[in-house]
Amino acid sequence: MSIPSSDAQAGSSSVRLSLPLWNERYAAPFLPMTRAEMHARGWDHVDVVFVTGDAYVDHPSFAMAILGRVLEAAGLRVAILSQPDWHSAAPWRQFGKPRLFYAVSAGNMDSLINHYTASRKVRNDDAYSPGGRIGLRPDRATLSYCHRAREAFPGVPVIAGGVEASLRRLAHYDYWSDSVRRSILLDAKADLVVYGMGENVIVEIAQKLAAGRTLRDLRGLRGVAYALGASETPPASGFGKDVLQLPSFEQVKADKMVFAEATRLIHINTNPLNAQTMIQYHDRQAVVVNPPALPISEAEMDQIYDLPYTRRPHPCYKEPVPAYEMIKDSVTIMRGCFGGCTFCSITAHQGRIMQSRSQASVLREVRKMAADPEFSGIVSDIGGPTANMYQMRCSRPEVEAKCKRLSCVHPSICKLLGTDHGPLVELMRRARTEPGIRRVLVASGIRMDLAQLSPEYMRELAAHHVGGRLKVAPEHTDPTVLATMKKPAIDNFGTFAEDFQKASREAGKPKQALVPYFIASHPGSDLHAMIDLAVFLKRNGYRPDQVQDFIPAPYDIATCMYYTGIDPFTKQQVHVARNLHDRKLQRALMQFFKPENYFTVREALLQAGRADLIGNGCDCLIPTHAPKQAIEVRRRRANEAARGEYVHKIPRPTGTGKGYRPGRATARRQQKKQSGRSGPAS
Repeated sequence: MSIPSSDAQAGSSSVRLSLPLWNERYAAPFLPMTRAEMHARGWDHVDVVFVTGDAYVDHPSFAMAILGRVLEAAGLRVAILSQPDWHSAAPWRQFGKPRLFYAVSAGNMDSLINHYTASRKVRNDDAYSPGGRIGLRPDRATLSYCHRAREAFPGVPVIAGGVEASLRRLAHYDYWSDSVRRSILLDAKADLVVYGMGENVIVEIAQKLAAGRTLRDLRGLRGVAYALGASETPPASGFGKDVLQLPSFEQVKADKMVFAEATRLIHINTNPLNAQTMIQYHDRQAVVVNPPALPISEAEMDQIYDLPYTRRPHPCYKEPVPAYEMIKDSVTIMRGCFGGCTFCSITAHQGRIMQSRSQASVLREVRKMAADPEFSGIVSDIGGPTANMYQMRCSRPEVEAKCKRLSCVHPSICKLLGTDHGPLVELMRRARTEPGIRRVLVASGIRMDLAQLSPEYMRELAAHHVGGRLKVAPEHTDPTVLATMKKPAIDNFGTFAEDFQKASREAGKPKQALVPYFIASHPGSDLHAMIDLAVFLKRNGYRPDQVQDFIPAPYDIATCMYYTGIDPFTKQQVHVARNLHDRKLQRALMQFFKPENYFTVREALLQAGRADLIGNGCDCLIPTHAPKQAIEVRRRRANEAARGEYVHKIPRPTGTGKGYRPGRATARRQQKKQSGRSGPAS
């Protein structure tokens, strides 16, 4: 992929939208969101319409911004259809018929995770919508958006992508319907699914279609999935290897052990350097998934992030977009994660091979931020999925090309993994000394086992890059649960905390603290494990403000465990808290100190036979007697539950003289009695 320089691209358009003066040198106009904006550019058509469930934010943390700018840099006309009204196809027609294709994404998140909590309750806000408003995208947005694209202009190719489509490309367990669903390709009727990070793939698709190639010609691309017709013969090989046939949709739906084995096969074929093409039948129709796209080079990463983003939401929005407000001053320096945590989709989506930007590219972005008069001078985060994996790769490329290990750091750090923090330390030092930069913070999660390998990194971090509190993710205390997560033992958190506190004291910042994140209801976690976690939290003085409740996202290994109760790699049984009430008990234990959780925590302790933790002892989680606030909360909740009209009232019809169920026996008797009274006088 060849992308022009940002300065050249910024001057390539003859029509500019209104931008701040500081940005004129760096930013190109926003991509058009309306037909009027399209005409303002002098266009009579567009090549690609990018449909997204998110508000249009032209910032490299948003997929539509990156992919739109990449296509624009390749010389294509791109329009953004953001959060369209899906009740009709009219919004899909506003730009006219796209010359090449519709690119469809539900947004930066799976639409169902965006809409619902782990308790399957509707969320109160949507961070990717203006004003945080809910209801601006449908459930299963990929399906609705693809269907409307088909309806708007039959025959125009529909290419689906993004997290929702990527993680549903094969038969998968769907938590919200509590069922195994078939590939999203078949339900959405998309021509292709581009899965993973799709910059190179989407440009290649556009170039091939522009050159007159057909959709069938695109089936040989990496990082794509497609459905064969019922009469088509599936390929026997692909990319130099035999094709791997997965258990069919019908088989994985009928047998949980087969589902677990399919999950194992899928996940050992995620390394793009050795993955096989996979086929899964759905009745007589086959879904084919090619190997993932190859990791992009440092030069390609630089080209992507050097593109002329405005780093702002589109000016049509009058309300702030919460997700943008959180990341607007952040800088992405890498993508991918080799942690392989079973509950996380990052490795599945971005890959486990780290792809990093050059220091020069990162510093160019920092300088652009410093030139903005609205910039506070504080870079809110310099990192990525994990803060301290910058430029870390396998030291033996020939081994990396054959490796099928899902985590480079579990159960122990691979001896071939390059863990040098030197390049990251140098980048952090240079970034914070740029003119106009007051502070550079690290808000991405720290991989603690890696950080402890570099005392220099720990010193730099504590002295210059922590804004009072540092986020870390030990996730649990129970060894069994941590093993199912592919996370290090809790002792690792203890030694990291000691090292961090020591480094903070040496830097003259003894009040700096850690903010540990833990997960409730993860597969393997029962009440006893959660009670032990609660005791750990009390002993160490941690009081989590928010509870991270496990949500079984499609495709994840932990989701397979949740659905089947089986570890797909060991085939051993795993305890699962499936009942919503059981999940409520685990969630409350993490916030045992809140009065409103008193009765729920008490129930959990009694159910687990741990009444010894009720009282006034050092390890006791709750007192013997309920505090006044707990009783008041219970009373208020009971009143709220009882409030409302529960009497079944049927309005009496007017003018008929008939009541409810006029044919019943008592009604006939009353009617006869009335007739007798009103009969002729004697």
